Amino acid sequence: MVKKVAVIGAGVSGLSSLKCCLDEDLEPTCFERSNDFGGLWKFAETPKDGMTRVYRSLVTNVCKEMSCYSDFPYQEDYPNFMDHEKFWEYLREFAEHFDLLKYIRFKTNVCSVTKRPDFSETGQWDVVTETEGKQDRAVFDAVMVCTGQFLSPHLPLESYSGIHKFKGQVLHSQEYRIPDAFQGKRIVVVGLGNTGGDIAVELSRTAAQVFLSTRTGTWILSRSSGGGYPFNMMITRRWYNFIARVLPSYFINLDKNPQLNHENYGLKIAKGQKQKFIVNDELPTCILCGKVTMKASIKDFTESSIIFEDGTIETNIDVVIFATGYEFSFPFFEEPLKSLCSKKIMLYKQVFPPGLERTTLAIIGLISLTGSILAGTELQARWATRVFKGLCNIPPPQKLMAEATKKEQLIKRGVIKDTSQDKLDFISYMDELAQCIGSKPNIPLLFIKDPRLAWEVFFGPCSPYQYRLMGPGKWDGARNAILTQWDRTIKPMKTRIVPESSKPASLSHYLKVWGTPLLLASLILFYKSSLFLKLVQNKLQGRVFPNRILWFIPQNP
Repeated sequence: MVKKVAVIGAGVSGLSSLKCCLDEDLEPTCFERSNDFGGLWKFAETPKDGMTRVYRSLVTNVCKEMSCYSDFPYQEDYPNFMDHEKFWEYLREFAEHFDLLKYIRFKTNVCSVTKRPDFSETGQWDVVTETEGKQDRAVFDAVMVCTGQFLSPHLPLESYSGIHKFKGQVLHSQEYRIPDAFQGKRIVVVGLGNTGGDIAVELSRTAAQVFLSTRTGTWILSRSSGGGYPFNMMITRRWYNFIARVLPSYFINLDKNPQLNHENYGLKIAKGQKQKFIVNDELPTCILCGKVTMKASIKDFTESSIIFEDGTIETNIDVVIFATGYEFSFPFFEEPLKSLCSKKIMLYKQVFPPGLERTTLAIIGLISLTGSILAGTELQARWATRVFKGLCNIPPPQKLMAEATKKEQLIKRGVIKDTSQDKLDFISYMDELAQCIGSKPNIPLLFIKDPRLAWEVFFGPCSPYQYRLMGPGKWDGARNAILTQWDRTIKPMKTRIVPESSKPASLSHYLKVWGTPLLLASLILFYKSSLFLKLVQNKLQGRVFPNRILWFIPQNP
């Protein structure tokens, strides 16, 4: 019987796991190698523990209502998008509210996690830790690995044969904290992810020139959408997710940023390349003003210059910053478990490694979602703790291993694509885990019992509170949290009182409020009709269908 659980790491997913263990009457012990909780969100000017930390100017990409613990809303005066200090403050409030800190052993490094000799019968683990030079060994019934995906920087220097000739400064974005040391320098940032875009924008204010090198390009999204509301709240909705599954893509393909011609800005993704996006409100303006110059991928280095794949050369380069991501690493495991856990493709629903005789090991937080990672890790932890207790079942280990191995072989043969690095759809993944737990919202039942709540759940933002409405882990405050989420969104912005205009409701208002379900039903019926199929056959070639159905999303909170 599982009782004692080792939680490795006290970051966002570690705190989730601690609380979920307590919710299931388990006894957790969390090992954190630094002197504080929060993981990468605990800012440090010069971290000495080798951990990845946020840079000083970082602002969250997912708004507060869509990236909160599902039974602990933010205070209403918190900004919708927070700097690292405010976000860490929220983590502190969460940890103190649920009394989690007493379960964390700080300045403790996990040296090894190995199966005990009788693992096939007990599922137990030997965990060796070290605190201030002193080692300790303990036996645990289960282990939750919450070290995240930002542990080992990926620095692809071996890809460039001439980099040894370069005499400028070379560093990974993990080492970047503040822009002060780069005053007046010519800098190349390699990699156009969220981090690369942020660093390029910040450095453009102090550097002589910033060049942003990318192999693929990207779509640029803004934090705000129509009406100034957070983009996440407007796009992450169940009704839209439903339409995306039942209608052809040309009805729902969105112009990711209709105000920005990505081709003119050197940002367009080439045909056939994987679609991706970043959140950055300032990068287009920096390119427009010439402070950031987009470049192709790097071909070679000289002593002070960089040669790009398109043949262009930039001279007198002082610094190269590689924002090239991280490699998954589990140094405390032995082989083959270490390699097995490092491959997302092998993990069952991104959580459980296959092939173990007992399901007593969970990898929490090794996911990429189109929405909040925090919300995703919490649901992973809720599911994992219930699996540990035998309250949720998963397929036998032999079956999981056979399926994972077969999939890996098909990818190697090129039969199917490797999608392990792609972002998973937020609602689909969350619903999948919630279905396993028994906490997925029952929309038809809600429309019968509580139409007002059902409307918000289906047509409104799919916020984490939805997964606390029913089933195990039900929270009595979930309904109110959903119905008041727009109040908490608007509150921090209304710091200046302005007189309200008393205008009669317009036709467009009624269309936006009532047009959604009517449009939804009409489109589905239209799609299924023979008339539509005939139209597709005879008229589709060379025609462009309207793709702005989001106009019908209810805009008014």
